Amino acid sequence: MFEPQDLQQNNNFPPPPPVSGFKVAPQPTSAQLKQQEIKAIETSKEMLEEEKIYRRGIVTVRDLISPVAMEINPSYLKLGEQFVRTIFVFEYPRYISVGWFAPIINMDITADIALYFYPVKSSVILKQLKKKVGVLEAGIVGAAEKGAPRDPLAETALRDMEKLRDDLTQGIEHFFQISLYVTLYAKTLEELDQTSERLENFFGQTLIYSRRVFYQAEQGFNSTLPMSFDELQVFINMNSSPAASSFPFVSSDLTSDKGILYGINRHNNSLILFDRFSMQNANMVVFAQAGSGKSYAVKLEVLRSMMFGTDVIIIDPEREYSHLCEAVGGTYINISLNSEAKINPFDLPRAIGEDAKPADIIRNAVITVKGLVRLMIGDATPEEDSIIDRALLETYAKKDITPEADLRYVEPPVMQDFQDILEGMEGADNIVIRLKKYTEGTFAGLLNNPTNVKLDNQLVVFSVRDLEDELKPLAIYMIVNYIWNVVRSELKKRILVVDEAWWLMQREDSAKFIFALVKRCRKYYLGVTTITQDVNDFLTSPYGQAIINNSALQLLLKQSTAAIDLIQKTFLLTEGEKYLLLECGVGEGIFFAGAKHVAIKTIASYSEDQLITSDPRQLLEIEQAKKEFSEAMQGNQEEPA
Repeated sequence: MFEPQDLQQNNNFPPPPPVSGFKVAPQPTSAQLKQQEIKAIETSKEMLEEEKIYRRGIVTVRDLISPVAMEINPSYLKLGEQFVRTIFVFEYPRYISVGWFAPIINMDITADIALYFYPVKSSVILKQLKKKVGVLEAGIVGAAEKGAPRDPLAETALRDMEKLRDDLTQGIEHFFQISLYVTLYAKTLEELDQTSERLENFFGQTLIYSRRVFYQAEQGFNSTLPMSFDELQVFINMNSSPAASSFPFVSSDLTSDKGILYGINRHNNSLILFDRFSMQNANMVVFAQAGSGKSYAVKLEVLRSMMFGTDVIIIDPEREYSHLCEAVGGTYINISLNSEAKINPFDLPRAIGEDAKPADIIRNAVITVKGLVRLMIGDATPEEDSIIDRALLETYAKKDITPEADLRYVEPPVMQDFQDILEGMEGADNIVIRLKKYTEGTFAGLLNNPTNVKLDNQLVVFSVRDLEDELKPLAIYMIVNYIWNVVRSELKKRILVVDEAWWLMQREDSAKFIFALVKRCRKYYLGVTTITQDVNDFLTSPYGQAIINNSALQLLLKQSTAAIDLIQKTFLLTEGEKYLLLECGVGEGIFFAGAKHVAIKTIASYSEDQLITSDPRQLLEIEQAKKEFSEAMQGNQEEPA
């Protein structure tokens, strides 16, 4: 057995011989390590010196942009050959409009602009507002007890503070401290003074107070450098709505490579060129009060769209489009009780392609006519609704219009046929009584005749001016249904203009029909323009809101104070945009195209203006000129040769 002592006895054995081919390297001493470390440090120092020498000969960006010299004066700087001055804003008016700063952005001057936002906690502001409101209320009550006259300024300030306090509490508004600086550059001191005066005059016109820096020229210049460091520290208290309006870069462009000219961008005077058919849908809504230029803007779009080959169909309730229609050689169809032009509401939808089945076509016709009948007779009970549905199917069957028939060779029924079927049905007496005034009574000339009109012109205008107000919703419903049947039968680029659409929004059936038309028209290359001046009636309808949601374009012109709050809520307008719509002139407003919107001003050439004007004075002058020309031509023909 191998014991530990045996191992101890063998400790004196010689070491084994080294393996052939290998050599053990000697370990460096501490002195050698220190010498190597010193040598590495010296090498590094030499490389740093060489790097410094190399970099001295390289031109940096700082060398390129820095001035030769800088001279600091009390109210301006001189950077090389450039004269520099900073102007800061220290007070705003009670209201500022959206884009008020855009004219400065678009000035032909060289300037740097810095706008700093410092958020302030709402709790701090609410405490201050509570104190201020208490002081103002005490002052107003004390003045009233002493018999002093009312102070409108104090009362206005109190209302503003209470509204701001409520908005801050609800989280609608937030509070900021804002600093706004503009640094101007000029080649001479005289030019700098002129530019400064020009800028200060603009601020003064908008009731915004500004001031030039004094003994802070360097700090003002540094505050507008792209380093986000505010050295002037001139603050103005402001909540989020006017703060958003103060943001200078608000101008957006709606200029595209193709399309028609809708107007001028009031932010930067650029052209608003747009193709409505390039959007997800080509629908448009136009809201404006009477006399604000809505018909003028729409007629301008119609005229320019026709130049690009677009067919246009217009429903004209006030005979505003007759002059335009006559000028371009369009077809003007007058729908009234005594007119020769007739439309049969029982016309079948035209077959679209080979897959359209007769049963589906008949069903669509029955649903459409049922909506018209409800408009005619008013509210109907469920039993009466069922009777009407069955009677309509029998009315079509009476003319051999069945799912098995060839619908290309059938003759549609008229309203009298529908009445005859109802008279033979039990429980339909009340319906027949209400229906007779449209077949035998005063209104017999409107809905009881075969169709004799055609849409075979680039511009077709349907006029309903000569109809009684009670019949206008029926006539517009019937006309739109006829147009829809024609549109679905032939794929073509078209625009349908429904003026005074609020007529159709008064009843649920007609409102639902217009909504369905707006929602489906994209598939048939049709864009529907819905115009109304009665905004409240339109927007309070659930279908009115749905029509807006399905319209990629919106045009808001001057609004009344009664409708502006609803408009602001519907279109999510800022306070500045709200006051823009209250104060803008004729033909001015806000143009929405998808997610973008700009302030617009519609502008027409002289020739276009003569064709589309709705001004009675201009129309009289035009008619008088036509009359004089006609008389002159007639006189020339009567003169002997």
